[in-house]
Amino acid sequence: MKLKIGIFDSGIGGFTILNSLLKTRKDVEVFYLADTKRIPFGNKNFKEIRLIAKEIYTFFVDKNLDALLVACNTTNACALDILEDNLRVPCFDLINSVSEIVDKQIIGVLATETTVRSSYYEKAIISKKENTIIFQQECPEFVSEIEKEKLNLDKLNILSDLYLRPLINKNIEELILGCSHYPLIYDFLRKKLDSNIKIIDPSVALIKKFNESFAIPKTYRYESISLENVKFFVTSERDEFSNKVKFWLGINKEIRLVNLRSNV
Repeated sequence: MKLKIGIFDSGIGGFTILNSLLKTRKDVEVFYLADTKRIPFGNKNFKEIRLIAKEIYTFFVDKNLDALLVACNTTNACALDILEDNLRVPCFDLINSVSEIVDKQIIGVLATETTVRSSYYEKAIISKKENTIIFQQECPEFVSEIEKEKLNLDKLNILSDLYLRPLINKNIEELILGCSHYPLIYDFLRKKLDSNIKIIDPSVALIKKFNESFAIPKTYRYESISLENVKFFVTSERDEFSNKVKFWLGINKEIRLVNLRSNV
């Protein structure tokens, strides 16, 4: 019996959560929703994100989910309560999950504008570890660059220097990648930082928490990643998203087009 799991993001950022999940278990059937019509979420205001969240839970409500993995930090920061209250299944989120594994004192967070301005990361971390000092950095152009079918390495190099410099100058000890897209360029960012600065991918913390709640049956333990039981849904640009699935995940999959019925 497979667990039915929902994952959603504005685009390909949720691939980091999907990969972390499938690296640990194969007893899952995944419904992956990318709201490509409204990407990026990170520059939208609080009210807009909450409206989008209502439409997202409506999409998942008839999927008989066992759990929802919230792969979008911005929705996590602005509308987690909407998802939890309406889906009424366990909702595992990035920010609260990663707040439990921070163990240094001076923390840097790379995130979208709306996530930073919500202060959700700061509140969640300090609630677990009071003496932590947190510096947040908005990264308004990262998502649009990472979503391109061909990465512009020169542009990413310039943006990485721009966004990391203020945090490096604060002598951070750990760096949280506070947008699910950012771990897709982990290797790129790693080269920009001293080796003593730990980079945290929140998707790992989220899946650890999920696996603690849903025990992995011994007969289903991980052997190799398989995307056979993953269904992809998008709100626009089906062919473009199919190319991204092939590039990032190495597979050809059917991409289903859906309408979430909003003008936001």
